[in-house]
Amino acid sequence: MSDYMAYCTDCKTQTEVVDDHMSGDTICTNCGLVLDHHFIDQTCEWRTFADSEKDDHDPNRVGNVSNPLLTHGNLSTTIVAQPGQKLTDEFIFKNHELLTNPDKILTEGFESISRMADRLSIGKSSKIRADEIYKNLVDKKSCKGKNVKSILAACLFVACKESKLPRTVKEICSVAQGVSKKEINRAADFIKKQTDIDIIASAECSNGRGLVRRFCSNLGMKNQDMKAVQEALENSKEVDIRRSPCSILAAIIFIIAQLSGQKIPLRDIAMASQVAEQTIKKSYKDIHPHASRVVPRWYAKECDLNKLCRP
Repeated sequence: MSDYMAYCTDCKTQTEVVDDHMSGDTICTNCGLVLDHHFIDQTCEWRTFADSEKDDHDPNRVGNVSNPLLTHGNLSTTIVAQPGQKLTDEFIFKNHELLTNPDKILTEGFESISRMADRLSIGKSSKIRADEIYKNLVDKKSCKGKNVKSILAACLFVACKESKLPRTVKEICSVAQGVSKKEINRAADFIKKQTDIDIIASAECSNGRGLVRRFCSNLGMKNQDMKAVQEALENSKEVDIRRSPCSILAAIIFIIAQLSGQKIPLRDIAMASQVAEQTIKKSYKDIHPHASRVVPRWYAKECDLNKLCRP
C-alpha cells in the first residue's frame, strides 16, 4: 500500500488517502470512503526471464514508472552493452547517443530527491512537488554554477513546507550528502526568488506547530498530551522566550511528559526533536517560571506545576 494527500468528497478537504494495490481501491484514511476503484497500477512491473535458476535472484524490470515530468514519460530507449559483449550493429553504435535518455539530469535529480524523501519517510505528494520545483529550475537553466546537492535538498525542504508536512533544516541536512544547513537555507532562498514560491501559508514550520504531531507521535504520547503540547506552544508566544521554535517545542514536550506521568527520558526527546539535551535544558529553564501561563489550565492545576523538576 502507498499513501499520499488527495481531496475527499465526504471530508471536503485534502486528506491522507491510501492505495490498496490488491483490490485497486483508493481509500480515504479519515472517513473510509472509497474514492476510486480498479485504478491502473503505474509502478514498476518485475518479472524474471532467466534461463537458469541461478539468475532468479536478479529479475529484469519491464518498463519504467511513467513520469509526466520527463520528455518521453520516462519510457525512452537506452542501449547498454553487457560486460564482454560488443555492439556489432554499426548503425546502433553510431546513433547510440540519440537513443539514450535525454532527461539524464532530471532523472538523476529525481532519484536523489526520492532517496532523501524515503529516508525521512516523506509522502509521495511532497516528493512529486519537489520534482516539479527542480524541473522548473532546470528548464530555466537556473542550476548552472550552483551546488546541485544543496539545490535538490532545498527543493525537498520547500516542497515539505508547501505541503504543510514540514521537516526541519537539520533533518534535511542529515540525509543530504555533505550539504550544510547554511547551504540549504541559501538554496531555499534562491528557489523562492527563481520560482516566485510563496511559503507564507506554510509558516507552521517556523513556529513549530507543524512539528508537534510528528514529534509527539515518535515519542508515543497520547492524543490528550499532544493537544496540551499544541496549546502550550501557542501560549508560549505570549511569553518572551528567545529560543528557536524547535528548542521551545522540545522543552514544552519535556514539561507535558512530566505532568502526564510518562517517563520519557530527555535523551529520547532530544533524538525525536533533533535538539541537543543541553539546549532543551536551557529552554526549559527559561519556560519553567512561566509554566502557569504556558500549560493549559484544563490539563494541569497549580499544585501539579509545583511538582515539575527544577531546572
